[in-house]
Amino acid sequence: MAVTTYTVELNEAQQKALEYVAVDPAEWIRNVVHNRCRMAMEDIYTSEVERMTNDPNISAIPADKNQVVIDAVIQTAAEAQAASEEELTGA
Repeated sequence: MAVTTYTVELNEAQQKALEYVAVDPAEWIRNVVHNRCRMAMEDIYTSEVERMTNDPNISAIPADKNQVVIDAVIQTAAEAQAASEEELTGA
């Protein structure tokens, strides 16, 4: 499974502010990102299981939640934003 790493740069004031609210800023950032991913994965999984349940051509749903999410055909947030902007501008 691929692993992606993101780097966050904070200026001195931002670092001080984060230390004000978090005992361990790096751990706090990891927790926020992992929790948001968990919520998105749950949304994707629920939608995909519903779709598979309603599709008469699908006879089995994978037991591995991660695999269901990985295999799901989704619209990314960037794609959804582009479509929304296109709809608004009529382009």
